[in-house]
Amino acid sequence: MPPTTFYPTSSSETREEIQSGVQKGATRDPLEALEQHFDHRKFLEGQERVVSAILTGKDTMAVMPTGGGKSLCYQLPALVMDGVAIIVSPLIALMKDQVDGLTAKGIAATMINSTLTPAEQRERMLELSEGKYKIVYIAPERFRQQAFVEALRTVDVSLFAVDEAHCLSQWGHDFRPDYLRLGQAVKMLGHPQVAAFTATATPIVRKDIVDTLELRDPFISISGFERPNLSFTITQCEKKRQKFDRLAKIVREHKKGIVYCSTRKRVEEVADTLHSQGVRVIGYHGGLDDKMREIAQNRFISKEVDVAVATNAFGMGIDRPDVRFVVHFDIPGSIEAYYQEAGRAGRDGEAAVCELLFNYADTRTQEFFIEGNNPSLATIHAVYEAVRRHADSNGDCRMTLREMADEANLPNDMGVSSAVSSLGRLGYVRRFDVPGSRMRGTRILRPELEATDLEIDAEAIEEKDRRDREKLKAMIELCYAEECRQEWILGYFGEEEAQPCGNCDNCLNDRSSDLRKPESDQEKLIVQKALSGVARMSRKTNRGYEGRFGRSKIAGMLVGSRSQDVLNARLDELSTYGLLKDCGQAYVLNLLRELHARGLLEQSTGEYPLLTLTPRGVEAMKGGANYKLAWPALMLPSTKRTSSSKGSVEMPESLEGMEFDEELFEALREKRNELAKVEGVPAYVIFSNQTLEFFARLKPTSEEAARKIRGVGEVKAERYLGEFLPVIQNAAE
Repeated sequence: MPPTTFYPTSSSETREEIQSGVQKGATRDPLEALEQHFDHRKFLEGQERVVSAILTGKDTMAVMPTGGGKSLCYQLPALVMDGVAIIVSPLIALMKDQVDGLTAKGIAATMINSTLTPAEQRERMLELSEGKYKIVYIAPERFRQQAFVEALRTVDVSLFAVDEAHCLSQWGHDFRPDYLRLGQAVKMLGHPQVAAFTATATPIVRKDIVDTLELRDPFISISGFERPNLSFTITQCEKKRQKFDRLAKIVREHKKGIVYCSTRKRVEEVADTLHSQGVRVIGYHGGLDDKMREIAQNRFISKEVDVAVATNAFGMGIDRPDVRFVVHFDIPGSIEAYYQEAGRAGRDGEAAVCELLFNYADTRTQEFFIEGNNPSLATIHAVYEAVRRHADSNGDCRMTLREMADEANLPNDMGVSSAVSSLGRLGYVRRFDVPGSRMRGTRILRPELEATDLEIDAEAIEEKDRRDREKLKAMIELCYAEECRQEWILGYFGEEEAQPCGNCDNCLNDRSSDLRKPESDQEKLIVQKALSGVARMSRKTNRGYEGRFGRSKIAGMLVGSRSQDVLNARLDELSTYGLLKDCGQAYVLNLLRELHARGLLEQSTGEYPLLTLTPRGVEAMKGGANYKLAWPALMLPSTKRTSSSKGSVEMPESLEGMEFDEELFEALREKRNELAKVEGVPAYVIFSNQTLEFFARLKPTSEEAARKIRGVGEVKAERYLGEFLPVIQNAAE
C-alpha cells in the first residue's frame, strides 16, 4: 500500500484520534502528559498529527525543521504507551542533553553509548530488562554487536524511534554506515512499531528511510521548512581577515551563538581568536575525547560560555534555545547540512541571524571531503590488498589507517577509512578493538579472495560521488543567487509555493525584486530554446556537459546570425540555429547572462570563458526545474491597444532605442523605498525594478498610460500610482 500522509482537519478530531490510540494500551492521557511533563498546553505546528499517528499504531516518518519539536513526538508517546521506547541517535551530546532534560522532569530515561564502561553498559541493560526505564537512547554503533541486539529482545519495546534518520541514506548529507544495521535490528526485535525523524530530507532520502526500515504503510508527515524568525545572509569575503572582522562584529551585536568551521584546525584558530577578544567561547570537534566534548557541551548548555565553535561535519545536536546567531565560517558541503545547522538559531522563536562567510576557495576543502568519503574502486582494492598482506594467520591486521595509506600509496587516511567502511558493509572485513590499546584493527573475513574477486558496485560508487558533487554545486549556487535565500532553500526541498521572506540579505537589498517565474508558456519556451542551443553547442560526457563556445557565438547561432564566426564553425547546420531570431541578439545575450546568474548555465574560467548547462539547466531544458529570472526588459509583449473615452493608447513592442532616464529611475526608487518603509514591507512589494525601468523609459504621465505597463495591476494602480505619477510628471517638466 502507498504511504499515507495525514493532515488533521481540526484539533478536536486529532484529539479524538489520540484518545482512541491511548485506549489500545497506553497508560495515561497524552494531553495531560503534555502539560504535566512538558509544561505545554498545546502542540506546536506539525506535532499533533505525528503524535496521533504513532498513538494509533502506525509506522511513521516525520520530516520536521530544526526547532520544530521532533523529540516530543517520540517522547510523549513513549510515556503513554506500555513498554520501553528505544531512541536511536548518532550524537552523544544530544543524547545527554535529552536524557538530562527528561530526568529533570521526573521521567525514567537513560542512554547507552561509548561514554559508558562495559560494566556500566551491562548494568543499564539489566535495568532495562527489569522495566526501570520508559525511554532509552542508544548509539547506532551498539547494533554492531549481535549480543546487544539479542539482549534487547528480552525487552518489551513499545516504539523503535530513529532520530537523524537521514543518516541511513547514502544520499543523505551525513551518511553513517552504522545506521544501515537498523533495518536488520528491527527485524530481529520482531518488528515493533517504528518511527523515523529528520530535519532535512530530499525525496530520494525519504524513500531510502522508508525502504531501509521497511516501514509498513507508513504515515508520512512533511512539515514546512520555513523559519520566518531567521534572517539569512551570505557575505562574500575575499580574504580570511574579512571573515574574522565580520565575525567579530556579529559576536559583538548578537552575543550568543554557534560558529561552524570545516576543519578541526579552523575550529581551534577561530576559538583562539575569539578568546583573545574577550569572548567566552569553547571549541568542539571530533578530535577531542569524549570527556572533553562533554565538558565543552555542558559549559555551552549551562550558559557558562556564550559562543561555541564546532566542525560542521561533527554536528553538535545541542538544544540551547537562546542562540541568537549561527555563522558558517566556511561553506558547508550541502544545502541540507547548511539549513539544519543554521536552524539551531532562534529555537525560542525570537529573531536570530544566520550568516555564511563565503570565499569560493573554501570549496576545495569540501571537494577534499567528497574525495575522501567516496573512495574509487582502485582505492578500495589497494586498501584491501594492504590489509590482506599484513594480516596474521587469523586474518587480523593491526595497521593504523595512516599506515594503510602509506602501504597503499594513498595521499591521506580519510579515503582509507571510507574504503575500510565500504569493505565492512560488504562483509569482506570487520573492525575490532585491539586488547590493551585504544586503536582498532581490521579482520579479513575471506582471506582467500583477492581484490579483483570482490563484488563491488563501481557504478554506485561513481553515482554517490556525482550526487555529493551536485550537492556542493547547489550550495555554491545558493551563495551566488540573487533571489530570496529562504525561498531558494525551500525550493530545493520541493516547496514550490514558497514566497520571498522579506528578511534575508537579498530581500532587504532589493536584489530579488526583479525575479519571477515564467508567466507564460511562451517565456518558458524561450528559455528551453536557449538552453537547447547551449546543449547543442556543448560536448556531452558521463558527468554532464562541457562547454565548447562562448556566450556571443551561442547567441549568434540562436538568432540565426550570418557572421563568418558562426558560418565557419558550421553552426548554421545545427537544429537550434535561428530558434530565437525574433528576439534579437541583445535580448538573447542578456537572457544567457541571466541564465548563468541563476545557476542554469555555468561558465568556465580562463581567457576564453565557455558556456554550458548545469544539472539544473538540463532539467529546465526538459521542461522541469523551478526557476526565477530577472527577465530582460528589451522586449515587451506584442502591441496592445486599450480603448477609453480618450481613444486608443498604443504601447511599443520594444524598449530598444528609448532613452533610459537614470535620474528619474533613482527618484522612483527613493519614492518606492519611502513607501516600503512606511508600510513595513520589502520594496519589491510596491513595484519591481523592472517596472520602475519601464517608468523611466516610457515616462507615462497619466494613470491610463501607466496601467499599460507590466507590473502595474489594478490593486497597485489604485494604491500607488498617485504617489509615482507626480515624480514622473516633475521629471518631464
